[in-house]
Formats: sequence, structure tokens, C-alpha cells
Amino acid sequence: MNLFTFLLTFFAFFGSNFVTQAAPIQQRDVWVPKILTPTADTVWSVGEQVTVTWDTSNPPKQITNRIGFILLRSGTFETPVVLAGNFDVLDGHATFKVPQVLNGSDYSVVLFGDSGNWSDSFPIISPFVF
Repeated sequence: MNLFTFLLTFFAFFGSNFVTQAAPIQQRDVWVPKILTPTADTVWSVGEQVTVTWDTSNPPKQITNRIGFILLRSGTFETPVVLAGNFDVLDGHATFKVPQVLNGSDYSVVLFGDSGNWSDSFPIISPFVF
């Protein structure tokens, strides 16, 4: 037996043993609560105090990440604008002031925590136009 054949046999045997000894993947609960407000009928104005709400009626027993934050989305792009953060996703709501953004009709909010999901599109009225 030459060295190459020996090494090939050695690594094939022990390499397959390491693969079979891998730890099992733990099942993770991913929770995607439905955003209740804002809806398509909602209109926000810059500087206004608003509340985003979501359904907390059916959370899993084990939530991977309960600390949430909300981003503003414009069209199909998530903006770097954090509207609210550091809240428990089981609270079901977060209140904040609408930031200074451009006038637009295709805004939505994205709720992050255990997962990321977004609301219906809605307009924000702003003195800033492009």
C-alpha cells in the first residue's frame, strides 16, 4: 500500500466518523406576528406621535429573540431609519415620533425581533418633497 492510498483510506474513515458525530441541529421557533397598524388606510404626518401594533395572541413557547426594533421601509427598500427599538416583542406595540422624511405614499414599517415582517404600505405627509 503506498502512502497516498493509506492517507486516502485514513481520512475517508475518520472523516466520515466526524460527520456522523456532529451535534443535532436544534429546532428554532420563528414567530412572525401580523402587524395590525399601520394599515393601507393609515396616514402619518412628520412629527406626529404614532403607535405600531402587532398581534401577540399566538407566540411560540420559546422565542429566539424577544428584543425588537422597527425600521422604516420605502417601497421595496428598508431604510436605515430606526423608528423604535429595545422593546419586548410580546408588548404588541411601540410608540414613537414620525421622523423627517420625504413626502411619499409607499412607506411601510418592518418589525424585527424573532423575524422580520412588514406592514401594508401607507403615506407619510411631509413638508419635504423631492
